[in-house]
Formats: sequence, C-alpha cells, structure tokens
Amino acid sequence: MSKPYRVQFVCTGNICRSPMGEVILRDLLEREGLSDKVIVDSAGTGSWHVGEPADPRTVQALQRGGYDGRAHRAKQLTPPDLAERDVVLVADRGHLDEVERMAQHVEGAAEVRLMREFDPTADKDEVDDPYFGDDAGFDRCRDEVEAACRGLLAELPNLLSNRLQ
Repeated sequence: MSKPYRVQFVCTGNICRSPMGEVILRDLLEREGLSDKVIVDSAGTGSWHVGEPADPRTVQALQRGGYDGRAHRAKQLTPPDLAERDVVLVADRGHLDEVERMAQHVEGAAEVRLMREFDPTADKDEVDDPYFGDDAGFDRCRDEVEAACRGLLAELPNLLSNRLQ
C-alpha cells in the first residue's frame, strides 16, 4: 500500500479558515471511506494562537454545518511541514506568497495552491477572513471552505494517480 496523500490547510492564525478546511475535509474523507488514503491537518503562518482551540465562532459555524471542530489546536507552519505534505492549501494570496517563499528553501516542498481553486462555482479565489465579522461571515466562510473541500474530494482520484506516475 502506498503512503497516504497529505493535505495541509493554512491561514493566518490557524483558528478560523484552516481549521474549517481540516475538519470538513477529514469528515468528508471519513464518510467516503478514504481516511486511510488521505491525511489532513492545518497550520497558521503566525504563532499567535499556537496550542489554542479554534475560535469559538469557528467551532459554532462548524457545528451549524454538522461538523465538530472542538478538538482542534492551533499550530504554526514550519519548513518541515512543506517537505512532508503533498499539497498545502492556503486561504488567500498573502498566504500563497508567504508559503511559496518558505517553500523555495525546502527540498521536495509540497505544491502550494489556493483552497478555492478546487471550487468550480467560486466567484473569487480567496477565502475572506471572518475573524472581524459576525456569525454570517463565519457561515459564509464555512460554506466556501466546504465547497472547496468537496471539489478537492472530487479531484482526489486524479491527484492520487498523478502521484503514482
């Protein structure tokens, strides 16, 4: 059996957008019986919230969507993360630039892509940060991240077969 495909979601503090990606994709993979083929985690570009749970509004938005984000603990992205993942999915262009800069110094670094690249219905390529907003903003963020996760799930057969080539 080949080693699992590794996906990491990245946002700023690892308490809003990236935990949503981690929790939602992990849940979708479990429902599809693919959790042994894909490993999912998340990290932030900054260290402000390391060890803390997801923002309570993130946990509530996830709960409203049928997901459980209570176990999440924030961590910071490190260069070894990039060497140990197949793809890193970032929330916005600022993260894309920052992670790509870090990846330049990592041999065998993961592919870095925007989360919403996997959402065929996306009207923009970034997931807005809901941190300074209200519950509706967190729900919108969850919906955008969920659509990206569903798109990624649909692409997984291609990603897994490309990896074997």
